[in-house]
Amino acid sequence: MVGTIAERKMDIAKIYVKGGDGGNGCISFRREKYVPKGGPNGGDGGNGGNVILQAIENLTTLIDQVYTQQYKATRGQHGKGKLMHGKDGEDKIVKVPVGTIVRDADTGEFLVDLSEPGMQIVVAKGGQGGKGNAHFRSSTNQAPRVAEKGEPGHERWLNLELKLIADIGLVGYPNVGKSSLLARTSSARPKIADYPFTTLSPNLGVVRLDYEKSFVLADIPGLIEGAHKGVGLGDDFLRHIERTKMLIHVIDAAALEGRDPIEDYKKINEELLLYDPKLAELPQLIAPNKMDMPSAQANLLRLQAYFGERKIYPISALTGEGVNSLMNAAFSLLQKINQKRSQEEQMKPRQVTPIEYTYKPEIEITQKGGKFIVKGEQVRRAVLMTDMENPEALILLHRKLKNMGIINGLLKMGVKDGDTVQLDEIEFTFSTDGIRAGS
Repeated sequence: MVGTIAERKMDIAKIYVKGGDGGNGCISFRREKYVPKGGPNGGDGGNGGNVILQAIENLTTLIDQVYTQQYKATRGQHGKGKLMHGKDGEDKIVKVPVGTIVRDADTGEFLVDLSEPGMQIVVAKGGQGGKGNAHFRSSTNQAPRVAEKGEPGHERWLNLELKLIADIGLVGYPNVGKSSLLARTSSARPKIADYPFTTLSPNLGVVRLDYEKSFVLADIPGLIEGAHKGVGLGDDFLRHIERTKMLIHVIDAAALEGRDPIEDYKKINEELLLYDPKLAELPQLIAPNKMDMPSAQANLLRLQAYFGERKIYPISALTGEGVNSLMNAAFSLLQKINQKRSQEEQMKPRQVTPIEYTYKPEIEITQKGGKFIVKGEQVRRAVLMTDMENPEALILLHRKLKNMGIINGLLKMGVKDGDTVQLDEIEFTFSTDGIRAGS
């Protein structure tokens, strides 16, 4: 068998991404001559950098993500005295091919289809920088000795899946001559050998008919009966073919593998239909191949009778016979498809804002075994940005929880002074007047 497992997996990758942590806010006071009791002047911490996926046109595989699986943005710098704001962390740009689909690895949630060059999505947002003590000055507290810690950056595992983007896909059983046709019509040099599943990964080639006439042709892994269930290379094949605008259905007219050409045609289309009815609706040009073989002539007559008035394009990928006619017909049909799609695109509203994954803000309060458990992104953020050893910081946290409605929510559920409340991963002893770390 030609090819390796690694070659087959260059279109799928699992990566870990983490936004940079926010910098800590600073506790500082003015220290100037003749100003013995200067006010607070602690600056804010910088925001952590984001991890951003960006679609790049000239990339064709996920090989970088296969071998480099962790991507982290830099953290924000801590705030300083004299109201000096910490520098924000730098974003981490992860370049992936156009056509990459992104899902959350834990939940399977679909995040984005990076289908256009330059598209970006923030997949791990950097943490917010903590506020310095200058923010917490009030009429009752002129010298606050409290500042926020930086928020940790979001982190997660992602599944990346590359769906090939090509104008025209070549479909057909293994060894019908798809790779030979691609090699004949373009500068692509796919591996060609007389074995089933010779093509283990998609090959792209640019077919140039003349200076202003060209299109991208994809030789996609061979398809067999049962592919929609994952038999053979079916899953890989069908996933890649979803993006093509039309198909060239290559048939072994010489029947060198002992199969019937008409049955081959029926079974391939049945697999497309079972996987996704939309694939079966794609326009197809029929190309009986290997017409240089004596046995092909008799089968050509049968194929012509089967297709009736529908035009077919007999070819020999080996000698080049009929290939120009097929490619010109493909380009002509592709132009009509592109024109129709262009008209449809003009009717759609265009997205002008950058894509950013938004985390769910819901707050959930439950009771388990005498303990009250509070979960939610806002709660997690408030806890992680609190210095638990600073009594003033705990007062500030209590104020935040009250503003979020969490204190009232706990009271409605029957919490009493002295009960244990778990916020994120930290337990507190509840009091209507405040909270104390530990239980």
